[in-house]
Amino acid sequence: MQNTKRILITGAAGFLGSHLCDRFVKEGYHVIAMDNLITGRLKNIEHLFHLENFEFYNHDVSKFIHVPGKLDYILHFASPASPIDYLKIPIQTLKVGSLGIHNCLGLARVKNARVLIASTSEIYGDPLVHPQTEDYWGNVNPVGPRGVYDEAKRFQEAITMAYHTYHGVETRIVRIFNTYGPRMRLNDGRVLPAFIGQALRGEDLTIFGDGSQTRSFCYVDDLVEGIYRLLLSDYAQPVNIGNPDEITIKQFADEIIKLTNTTQKVVYHDLPVNDPKQRQPDITKAKEILKWEPKVNRAEGLKITYEYFKGLSSEELHHKEHNNFEKYIIK
Repeated sequence: MQNTKRILITGAAGFLGSHLCDRFVKEGYHVIAMDNLITGRLKNIEHLFHLENFEFYNHDVSKFIHVPGKLDYILHFASPASPIDYLKIPIQTLKVGSLGIHNCLGLARVKNARVLIASTSEIYGDPLVHPQTEDYWGNVNPVGPRGVYDEAKRFQEAITMAYHTYHGVETRIVRIFNTYGPRMRLNDGRVLPAFIGQALRGEDLTIFGDGSQTRSFCYVDDLVEGIYRLLLSDYAQPVNIGNPDEITIKQFADEIIKLTNTTQKVVYHDLPVNDPKQRQPDITKAKEILKWEPKVNRAEGLKITYEYFKGLSSEELHHKEHNNFEKYIIK
């Protein structure tokens, strides 16, 4: 239909991107999904391929983006988002956070489209302020191993605001805190799928550090709702979207052991360099501006997520990497 809103979603075959595709298809948008499949999986969106209001482009957004026809919105979610990925492909991580966002903002300017970028709680680094508010500038090591991801996201925010103030592009910035749910990759290095994967394979659960570091886990449906509201809002400054229910990694491991009924023990390894000790969002802005707060409690969300992982094939359960990264890497 001529009046149907058209939205481009980059990183559409990833965990979050695929759930966003589902939401905007459900809301009646024409969804143009884009992904180069370095970390994304077609399996996440193949259920949408038969729909008239869905199309997929296998494309690297670090290269020039061409989308024919009108475009109302752009969601830039293309980026490796887990340590195992961005430590293995650091250059691509930096490129998608610089060249990729530049291309998306240029496209938004030409199409007169509103663009929302996926930033992250990692821009706060190992925080000296707790909980983290949007006016905190962060404590980030730009040359540490995590810097390729952290600084890419910080640059994304800077160039997005520059396009907003200098070119008048309508922009939105969401700072995403730890999110979980179906379609996460079991072996992507993040704590929740790592714990569940180890439990399902009968392996010991690995904690890095002493387990006293904290995280705050938000179920994916809640996150998508917050992003949807932010996109349609009139607020251009960054907004934290996450669940402020803080828990230590040791407590979280105990919850996973109880959930999965595993008899495996917990083992401890050294904490990775620059790993944040605390992570908890202050969501005051989201509550006031978007009238949003998470609805799904962790016990409910973990049960749904565990059922998804239990349904994976033996090959998926034991496969360490879902893609051959080497063929994509430019040395």
